[in-house]
Amino acid sequence: MMQKILIVDDEQPIRTLLDYNLKQSNFETIMAADGEQAVEKVENENPDLILLDLMLPKMDGIEVCKILRQRNINTPIIMLTAKGEETDKVLGLEIGADDYMTKPFSPREVIARVKAVLRRSGERTGIDEEEGQALRTGSLTVHPEQYEAYLNDEALEFTPKEFELLVYFMQNKNRVLTRDQLLSAVWNYDFAGDTRIVDVHVSHLREKIEENTRKPIFIKTVRGIGYKFEEQKLK
Repeated sequence: MMQKILIVDDEQPIRTLLDYNLKQSNFETIMAADGEQAVEKVENENPDLILLDLMLPKMDGIEVCKILRQRNINTPIIMLTAKGEETDKVLGLEIGADDYMTKPFSPREVIARVKAVLRRSGERTGIDEEEGQALRTGSLTVHPEQYEAYLNDEALEFTPKEFELLVYFMQNKNRVLTRDQLLSAVWNYDFAGDTRIVDVHVSHLREKIEENTRKPIFIKTVRGIGYKFEEQKLK
């Protein structure tokens, strides 16, 4: 079965370009020209991934992303932004987008990003069966195959990319991991990516698993290098 991509952009030439190249790469496509259509298409069509333009009529990409995540729709989102929208890029990641691309972009890069996100997200988690046993440290328990995580026996909610990052951290406890390592392992890019994506997702994880984000006990920053996920003893 072909994977379905929702293209959301108010510019017809861009929709046509993405539509053609995605179909050439054996994806099924559906399209929306504004934010309201995008939300409706997601709910009715259940796409596997969303290419979401930031600047849209009726409802912008930030609002679309926010609404979908509030409704616990965790479909992977790649946000399409114009140069100079740095604040909006970070905001998009903070509210649940998995990645972003800056216009103008090449169709080849779009396809590579789409495949990378789907490859890592595949079947919701992208976790291999042999990696599916429960991961535990302190009061935090993660079940990769079930796509579930609990802190002090309370269920946690994550976007697909946040969950994948948490699983990778817990599979590599007490190791110092560079941002480039995390970007390669979790986002699986075959080209240089933007390590700020890692920082934003780490910030999200801390908000959900740390009691005090200013004094984290799980995810420690290793200044000038990256992060280390520290093993915790069960209290």
